[in-house]
Amino acid sequence: MQFKSIVCFGEALWDMLPQGAQPGGAPMNVAIHLKKQGINPWLVSRIGKDGLGKDLEQFLLNSGLDLLYLQRDDLLPSGKVKVHLDVNKNALYEICEPAAWDNIQLTGNLIKLAAKADLIVFGSLASRNETTRKTLLHLLGNTRALKLLDVNLRPPFNKRDLVEPLLFRAEFIKMNEEELEEIAKWNDMSGSETELVRRLSVYYSCPYICITRGAKGALFWFRGQIVQHQGFNVKAVDTVGAGDGFLAALIAKLSEQYPVEKALEFACATGAFIASQSGAVPSYSKNNIECLIG
Repeated sequence: MQFKSIVCFGEALWDMLPQGAQPGGAPMNVAIHLKKQGINPWLVSRIGKDGLGKDLEQFLLNSGLDLLYLQRDDLLPSGKVKVHLDVNKNALYEICEPAAWDNIQLTGNLIKLAAKADLIVFGSLASRNETTRKTLLHLLGNTRALKLLDVNLRPPFNKRDLVEPLLFRAEFIKMNEEELEEIAKWNDMSGSETELVRRLSVYYSCPYICITRGAKGALFWFRGQIVQHQGFNVKAVDTVGAGDGFLAALIAKLSEQYPVEKALEFACATGAFIASQSGAVPSYSKNNIECLIG
């Protein structure tokens, strides 16, 4: 598993946290965290020509991302998500609409980009609007890239008819424990976590499935084998972006040909460190993560 060209497709927006606005959106977060891991991904998204859009564009430039495939919308506003934290600092999301990222247009350049990509990372929220959904499905149908779905079952955009077409197209699925249970219910499946992962892998013809467990680490179904890590104990500030950092770290280490166990350990440490910081894309280095591993 080696990825020379990675595309991150979907929402780029602002997380409106209790302590103030922070850049966010799962595909954008993954792209930035990949950059921190020494990888240069392509971000495919769309922002408005408003103040929030200009600020977001500047943030992305400062993060070192190439914005060749970032589209600008003349009418729709830049995306926003109102984030509420529960007593355990877990994030609850209120996703505003309409937003520019609902209107990602299919272009010749995007088709060429997907055709030469090794990995396409996309989230289930990209399916909530017909325009972005059609663009994504076209790209997924015309690429040799590994297709990685980052499931985000955020009400009211968590309906089976929106999400399941992406599950059937994915070759690598990442989701949390609650999302695993919900998707299993769609298919009248019950059993242990391991049993559900095994059955969903067969049902969706998906060889790679990763289940994140928050503070309890993660499970990775890797071509018929189960690898697990118990996670790292940190004092959480907020969990916004922790799963995105986890995913980027896992991608990076798998691409570097790390053993699966070591890749999962590094990914869990990255997610834990981000949860101990404020916002989805805090400043950090690989050394911060390695120190946590010890």
